[in-house]
Amino acid sequence: MATPTLEKSGKAPEPEAGFADSPYITATFRIRRFNPEVSEEAQWQDFQISIDPKERVLDALHKIKWELDGTLTFRRSCAHGICGSDAMRINGKNRLACKTLIKDLSPEKPITVEAIKGLTVLKDLVVDMDPFFQAYRDVMPFLITKGNEPTRERLQSSEDRERFDDTTKCILCAACTSSCPVFWNDGQYFGPAAIVNAHRFIFDSRDEGGEQRLEILNDRDGVWRCRTTFNCTDACPRGIEVTKAIQEVKRALITRRF
Repeated sequence: MATPTLEKSGKAPEPEAGFADSPYITATFRIRRFNPEVSEEAQWQDFQISIDPKERVLDALHKIKWELDGTLTFRRSCAHGICGSDAMRINGKNRLACKTLIKDLSPEKPITVEAIKGLTVLKDLVVDMDPFFQAYRDVMPFLITKGNEPTRERLQSSEDRERFDDTTKCILCAACTSSCPVFWNDGQYFGPAAIVNAHRFIFDSRDEGGEQRLEILNDRDGVWRCRTTFNCTDACPRGIEVTKAIQEVKRALITRRF
């Protein structure tokens, strides 16, 4: 894709009298626009809006879409940091738009918003998530057991649960995977999110499919591609120690202890 150019700005209406006494500020959002039906080139477009700095980037995107440009395209659902659908690059960092407050972004300067990297951009801030979810499916992210169906609950101690508790927090937002330089350069790499979700079951004491998952991740596109840059850990909006989980999977492959 060619280097983006700067498009003519969209600007909100002038504020009403008394605005100076309100908590609102005028913020500029510089959004990387891409519409394959119009042009093969991406463009940066500026939008000026009046908004409370305590609101979120997602609120700003809604305001732009509803009041200035209805063609702006992005994903969102729950708006509370649980669904993970509104992951995007904000001021050069992967974040959830619904968890990022405008006041934390130095709003006196233009706030840049663009699609996450490493996945094909379909339109504006929307990327093709199919490769990401295929890697997730490939690691078999479900409980595998043998024998007959149990007649009672599978019990687990709090200590056993603690072993994999951190990786149960993943919301599949792709912020970690799309922050990984290896994934940017080679989309065949499983990526941090898939490995995190494999970790969640490999270290589950009730699961019996750990060996299968380890063999899958022992592939040339598995855990050995990780270069331990910690980008994934920094990008995770749920605070998961992603790099630590990847290292634990590597260790399990070497020792066969998990």
